[in-house]
Amino acid sequence: MKAKVIGAITLAGSMMFNPAMAAETVSVVGSNSVTPLMEVLGETYTKTHDVVVEVQGPGSSAGIRTAHDGSADLGMSSRDLKSSEKASDITEVVIARDGIAVVVNNSNPVKDLSKEQVSQIYKGEITNWKQVGGEDKPIVVATRDTASGTRGAFEDIMSLKRKINGKTVTAISQRAQVASGNGQLKTMVASNPFAIGYISLGSVDDSVKPLSIEGHAPSVEAIKSGDYGVQRPFLVLYKDGRPSKEALEFLNWIKTADAQALVAKEGYVSIL
Repeated sequence: MKAKVIGAITLAGSMMFNPAMAAETVSVVGSNSVTPLMEVLGETYTKTHDVVVEVQGPGSSAGIRTAHDGSADLGMSSRDLKSSEKASDITEVVIARDGIAVVVNNSNPVKDLSKEQVSQIYKGEITNWKQVGGEDKPIVVATRDTASGTRGAFEDIMSLKRKINGKTVTAISQRAQVASGNGQLKTMVASNPFAIGYISLGSVDDSVKPLSIEGHAPSVEAIKSGDYGVQRPFLVLYKDGRPSKEALEFLNWIKTADAQALVAKEGYVSIL
């Protein structure tokens, strides 16, 4: 994925950027879901600091690898790290929390599902909307690619993993259509009246309809209260000794009240 370079003067694509204008580049790589928020934070930070923030969103798995190999200052993940991904020299910082919204087409009459129903739909055990109070139409299941932190968190929350020969694998049906990001999945659901998918709560707009889960609609308030259980952390990761002083200063700023106000403004849950 092409990096979005955020500088004190301009954003990539709007006009030519002069690298000499900035003293340091802060590189941030990882989660597709965290990327839009990180871009907003980077754009705001560079207005008052002499740095360039370069953001790339290939996925959480890539962000975690980046943290381990030190190929960027900061990695991003939209899921908790697996035990095999943790290390004594890797620092994890929660910068926000996000809900995962289960979404359907705006024409779909279904409004609420249980976690068990969502799990059965994704396993291919429930295949018709009539089985969950909808029309007599086949369900078109859309999911994220296996590198996605959103998918990893969704599988954990919805019990969509199983063991085969001692190895943990996904329980999501192989018939599910795969999207490479929140935007593509949202488009798939918006264009198909029988589709179901899941996206970052911060990515929800009028093009799709978020469902209530267990009677609770996805919202910042429901996430803070714990009523809406389909949620996950937004993490920034780094290898001890790898980030520049400027990168650590940027990360410290993200935890301030001003930055967390931006987190809330963008539709995510602040850590304050």
